[in-house]
Amino acid sequence: MSNILITGASSGFGLESAKLFAAKGHNVVATMRNTAAATELDGLPNVIVTHLDVQDPESIQTALNTAIERFGHIDAVVNNAGFSLWGVFESLPRKKIQEQFDVNVFGVMDVTRAILPHFRARRKGVIVNVSSGAGVFGLPMISAYNASKFALEGFSESLSYELLSQGIVVKIVEPGGVLDTKFSDRLAQEAAVAPAAPDDYAEFIAGTEEVFAGLRANRLATSADVANVIFDAVTDGTTQLRYVATEDIKPLVDARRSSSEAEYMQMMRGKYMPRVAG
Repeated sequence: MSNILITGASSGFGLESAKLFAAKGHNVVATMRNTAAATELDGLPNVIVTHLDVQDPESIQTALNTAIERFGHIDAVVNNAGFSLWGVFESLPRKKIQEQFDVNVFGVMDVTRAILPHFRARRKGVIVNVSSGAGVFGLPMISAYNASKFALEGFSESLSYELLSQGIVVKIVEPGGVLDTKFSDRLAQEAAVAPAAPDDYAEFIAGTEEVFAGLRANRLATSADVANVIFDAVTDGTTQLRYVATEDIKPLVDARRSSSEAEYMQMMRGKYMPRVAG
């Protein structure tokens, strides 16, 4: 039995991971900004729900202290909290891009920094950072999100070398195209209040939205599927760095990592962004 702390556990991957770890007999510290949203976790005997806002370092330390006080130690941290902005870069306010990085990158860094003294003292620990296919390949209309996830991937890989010297393992889980998550709801909310893009982008945006609509219609994975991969990453006892969590993104991941640059760009511009000039 292990003690697992999960950020962003009110919905989606975080919620399903919390339920899965608990069902498998592990102790879970399910953290979230709004603990009133934790109705599905209420009453589970080996789960505690506590406030943690990744943009508030004080709340991070308080949550870690609560976890250690309750369970004695922490074995693994799942950095799951995150969100995405939608829109052409030119229309995204700097303040919103800063928030994108505060949550998706600096929040992960702050949680990681806070847990490391505890892990180093024990000479062991697992850190799982939930990335995205958008941390592997770029797509239009999510440039800020892409940038944050590319940063997360680079940070995680670099950190993995440093921390393995201390007995601490870093892992990256890369999901994409999931049906039953509130992630898309947050994206839609952000898009609804974003400033309008310049008219010059209208044709491009219309074409891109059509492509994305087709991709959404073919999504097959669920949050529970991703939770199973997160569970494996925490418990498999290996030092494997990356886990591709959903089948639908594997062709793009393989193309990005295996094709030549010219082949890859020709495929992306032709198939996924037909209105991008050559």
